[in-house]
Amino acid sequence: MKHERTRCHFLTGLILMILMLLAAPAWSAGLLSPVDGSLPPLQIRDHQVRVVIEDGYAITTVEQVFHNPHDRDLEALYSFPLPEKASLAELTLWIDGQPVVGEVLEREQARQLYEEEKAAGRDAGITEKDSYKTFETRISPVRAGQDTRVRLVYFQPAAVDTGIGRYVYPLEEGGVDEQKLAFWTANDKVCGHFSFDLKIRSAYPVEAVRMPNQPQVVAQKLGDGEWQLHLEQGAAPAGEGGGKGGSTPAFVLDRDLVVYWRLQSGLPGSVDMLAYRKAGSPRGTYMLVVTPGDDLQPITEGRDWAFVLDISGSMQGKYATLADAVQRSLKQMRPEDRFSIILFNNVARALTPGFVSATPENVRRYSQQVASVTPDQGTNLYAGLDKALSSLDADRTSVVVLVTDGVANVGETRQRQFIDLVRRKDVRLFTLIMGNSANRPLLETMTRESNGFAVSLSNSDDVVGQLLSAASKASHQALHGVTLSIEGVKTADQTPKTIGSLYRGQQLVVFGHYWGEGPAHVRLQGRISGQPKTYETVFDFPEVAEDNPEIERLWAYAAIEDAMEEIHDFGEKADLRQAVVDLGVEYGLVTDYTAMVVVSEDIFDSHGIQRHNKQRRALEQAAQSQRLAGPPQSRRVDSQQPMFSSPRASHSQGGGALDPWSLLLLLPLAWLMLGRIRSRAAA
Repeated sequence: MKHERTRCHFLTGLILMILMLLAAPAWSAGLLSPVDGSLPPLQIRDHQVRVVIEDGYAITTVEQVFHNPHDRDLEALYSFPLPEKASLAELTLWIDGQPVVGEVLEREQARQLYEEEKAAGRDAGITEKDSYKTFETRISPVRAGQDTRVRLVYFQPAAVDTGIGRYVYPLEEGGVDEQKLAFWTANDKVCGHFSFDLKIRSAYPVEAVRMPNQPQVVAQKLGDGEWQLHLEQGAAPAGEGGGKGGSTPAFVLDRDLVVYWRLQSGLPGSVDMLAYRKAGSPRGTYMLVVTPGDDLQPITEGRDWAFVLDISGSMQGKYATLADAVQRSLKQMRPEDRFSIILFNNVARALTPGFVSATPENVRRYSQQVASVTPDQGTNLYAGLDKALSSLDADRTSVVVLVTDGVANVGETRQRQFIDLVRRKDVRLFTLIMGNSANRPLLETMTRESNGFAVSLSNSDDVVGQLLSAASKASHQALHGVTLSIEGVKTADQTPKTIGSLYRGQQLVVFGHYWGEGPAHVRLQGRISGQPKTYETVFDFPEVAEDNPEIERLWAYAAIEDAMEEIHDFGEKADLRQAVVDLGVEYGLVTDYTAMVVVSEDIFDSHGIQRHNKQRRALEQAAQSQRLAGPPQSRRVDSQQPMFSSPRASHSQGGGALDPWSLLLLLPLAWLMLGRIRSRAAA
């Protein structure tokens, strides 16, 4: 085992902590703003969010009603932070009082159609991706003195890590694009009505739910695995479409909404499967969710922790919390641990003389030095990472803690060079990505190359709990070189193509296509401390399965991610570009090369645009309604021949007198006590 730690665990991990945006100004997501910038953003009269989390994925529906108080028609831009791994399934615009669902076309074709309709003065809308940052919707015309109603629907996986599920409704801009930030902060007050409704439907018992920083949320337990949350601000508008609801207090939508749910401890490791296959279809689509048992043992030897801290100008509003989190992390170290601290903006420099012992004196001294730094200048992420990797001791298990917003703009910025840098060492990148504008493609690609793991964090997350969860992964063995094979039923198009490693508490989510039906032998293989390990089971693939048509889009999105990763690594190639276009058009997905356009039904007809996405949405909505009419269904397929013999990892199994989930539940009390202490001091 020691040989494996020093060789295969030469670098245990990279934890990327991008911390809460407390002091920075934030724009209010979802503003519909005139494109020419001559007029202020339009008023949001109604903003409704409905979320259903079931069967391992979330469906989010957002409806907004905007009012144009000006005396002329406008073209307006609606920008929405791109949720993690979200596939936009629907853009609906109300035209002549009727909802019209958009269709996905190649990007240039969609733009041309939108511009033609705009020039003709007819209602139209288009949604495109701004790289990895936002969905951007243009609407024309927004009629003078009238309301405009818009609906967005998107799907995304909803994995559970160490027994804790997490959902984020993104509202914050990441604060790294100063030009865009200046545009949006022109008016950060949002008037009207906001509501957020979320349902959790789990076949596994859910013990508790949590929504940080939202004391007004109403949580109701409906059953062992069913919860409902409701949050509302402002007065509901009178009448459909946001009529005159009277004056209401202004409120700001400038912080993400985060929901956690905790599964019952002691649940078995399991394999769950969703399949979609219409009657008579030769091919089906599957989604496997593999939740391993807790077979990974703790690593007890001392570790080296290298903190690589971003002190660039974009960190100004985040840095105080960043420094506090570093101090918390240092205090958690054991006497046999060591740490180093590297700072980077335009250049990288060491704050500590190499690695120092985690004595109380060193912890106090360097915590103070970190807290006294004033962020400025650019972000040379490459230099900071290079300096950290060069300083590691091959004889020690090491964890590199990189604290950044992940937007490299000084020095080396090419993704390929970052990958080459990571490959020079036997590294494991443990990446916690925080902020809606963090460069997820770059950071996640580095993580996959290192066989590490990535977790995104919102500025509204329970950061302490997330850090403790990451620490439990860094301090346990991992299953490396993981492969998943299926025999007995023909399968293809599996994504992700390369799995890499599984760490404590992680779920493995795999998509693919299958032909035939009946029993299949499923085998999960890897290595623990250099020794081969195999888990296996047998279960049936169905001939007909029509409950979850949404997984076709989820498979297509995952396949597009694989193709885009290759494009980012090796450059754009005509065949890869066309593959992304074809998948986007067939499955109704907005990509870097496709866009969703809305025009009136007769314009769709006159251009010969088939209504594939409209039909797909009708099928998905009917299936969802049918599922919601009954109780949650178990999707476990290995009950007869369990793949794992031990229960799955959970926070309650983490050891110690106070587990991380309990700590999260105590945080509001701690803040209340701190506020009282400050109030007394001020008096």
